Amino acid sequence: MNIIEINTVEASGADIFGSLTEAQLRQSREAESGLFIAESPKVIRVALDAGYEPHALMCERKHITGDAADIISRCGDIPIYTGDRSVLASLTGYTLTRGVLCAMKRRQLPSVGDVCRDARRVVVIDGVVDTTNIGAIFRSAAALGIDGVLLTPTSCDPLNRRAVRVSMGSVFLVPWTWLDVPVQSLNDYGFKTAAMALTDDSVSLADPRLKREPRLAIVMGTEGDGLSRATISSADYVVRIPMAHGVDSLNVAAASAVAFWELG
Repeated sequence: MNIIEINTVEASGADIFGSLTEAQLRQSREAESGLFIAESPKVIRVALDAGYEPHALMCERKHITGDAADIISRCGDIPIYTGDRSVLASLTGYTLTRGVLCAMKRRQLPSVGDVCRDARRVVVIDGVVDTTNIGAIFRSAAALGIDGVLLTPTSCDPLNRRAVRVSMGSVFLVPWTWLDVPVQSLNDYGFKTAAMALTDDSVSLADPRLKREPRLAIVMGTEGDGLSRATISSADYVVRIPMAHGVDSLNVAAASAVAFWELG
């Protein structure tokens, strides 16, 4: 094992776990497509099972022969940075969840056509920037039968550390990529689009026509403003979730789970 003891926050090579921003990780020259950080043994195992390649590990000493032992056995001779909990927390800026972090290499993303090719249900995440919501949407998508995820460029990176952790590794289970063309272009792949929004002519989520659609793209908007007027007007369906007690909307993560359950 290539164990490297850390005694200072300026330890050479360990900056990927501390001083590098998410943007710097994505642009890291240490991996062709950049790096991301997976946190906790469970999430790291999901990433390894999905074929992601580890670059370096950081863990408390006790985890080398404990919670991280099986992970280390799968990672070859990559650097394993370790030290006192206080030193690791000072370097990363937070106390390690379950004491293990893994820097992993990003992979080349599939094309929109690849994600859509065999899919019946996909979700389009349009302009959602909260990492917790992104992680929660991915977790619901994986659990409730969504075949693929497409994100507009104004959305948060699904491989952001917090998004990965909140998703419990589900970002590694569902095919995803960036959608840099209008949402309505999904019609070219045989999809009807269902924009989740409140309008005068929106249909209920229980509308039987939605379930009968052989291919459906469920479009989820931003936490505050929702979907743009252009996206709504170009959609094949505008869909609302029926609610009680005068409540007009749900958090985007909660709304996605309801929509996926009903339509997936």
